[in-house]
Amino acid sequence: MARDPGLTLTTPDLSGRLAVVTGANSGLGFGLARYLARHGADVTMAIRNRAKGEAAIAAIHRDEPAAKVAIADVDLASLRSIAEFGQGLLAQGRPIDVLINNAGVMTPPQRASTADGHELQFGANHLGHFALTAAVLPLLRAAEAARVVSVSSLAATQDVGFDDPDALHDYKPMRSYGMAKLAQLMFAAELDRRSRLGGWGVTSNAAHPGLTKTNLLSGASYGRDKPTLTARLTQLTWHVLPFLWLDVDEGIKPTLYAAVSPDARGGEYYGPRGFYETAGGGITHARAPRLFHDEDAARRLWQLSEELTGVRFPP
Repeated sequence: MARDPGLTLTTPDLSGRLAVVTGANSGLGFGLARYLARHGADVTMAIRNRAKGEAAIAAIHRDEPAAKVAIADVDLASLRSIAEFGQGLLAQGRPIDVLINNAGVMTPPQRASTADGHELQFGANHLGHFALTAAVLPLLRAAEAARVVSVSSLAATQDVGFDDPDALHDYKPMRSYGMAKLAQLMFAAELDRRSRLGGWGVTSNAAHPGLTKTNLLSGASYGRDKPTLTARLTQLTWHVLPFLWLDVDEGIKPTLYAAVSPDARGGEYYGPRGFYETAGGGITHARAPRLFHDEDAARRLWQLSEELTGVRFPP
C-alpha cells in the first residue's frame, strides 16, 4: 500500500487579518498565537488568567518584537464571561478572519462544575466554545472568508451521552473528556453545514495535535498546579517513548493547516501524519469517529447545546 503523501502547510501573508485563539497563554494556544503573529496576523489571545497572558505576550515579543498581540479576558466555564467577551469584540467591530477554539480542561480526578452547573470538561471545552462562536458570529460573517477551527483530540471516541452529558450520575474523567472532544468535533462539522446552507460565508473544520507535550497532558490544566498520577506517568512516556510525542511547534501544524492553508476545506478533520496520528511526519486527513459524519446526531447535539447555554445561532 502506498504511503499517504500527506498535506503541505502553506501559510500566506496574514497582515491585516485578525485571529482569535482561546487558551493562548500556554501550550498549543501559545504556539498558535506566536506562529500567526510571526506571519503578520493581529492576534487576540482569549484567556482566563491575565497575568499568564501578559507573560505570554512578553515571551512572544522577545522572539517577535513587532508581533501584534493583545489579551481579551474570557472564562469558558462561565456563560456570562463569554457573553461579555463577545460584547467587547462586537463593540470594537473588527471582522474576525480566524477563530481557533483551542482552550480546554482535561480529566479532573473528581467531577467539577462550571459557573452554570455543567460538568467542567463538557461545559468549558464544548459548551463554552459553542457559546463563544455564537457570540462572535457577526464578526466572522463580516470577514471576507472566515475560518473556525475546533481543536479536538485522539480521545474523541466516546458516545455523546445525550442522557447525561453533565455526568451527574456516573463521572469518569477520561470518558467525559472524550465526550467533550467528540462534541467539539461534531460541532465543527455541523457549523460548516449550517454555514453553507445559510450562506454565512464561514468555513468550519477541525484538527487534533496527536500526542503533543503540553501542560494539558502534564496535568496542570485549568488552575491545577500539581500533576495527577496519570499526568506524571504521561510525562514519563515523553522520555521512554519519545517517538510517540510531538513538540508544540510540530503539534500545532494540523490546526494551522485547517486555519490558514489555502487548500484546507470545510467539514474536514486534520491530524499528524505519523504513527497512528500520534507523532511527526507531517499533516494528514485524520480518521474521524463515526458520529463526525452523523448529521442527525449533530443536529441533536446542536439543539441540546442551545438548550443548555441559552444561545441561539441564526436559523
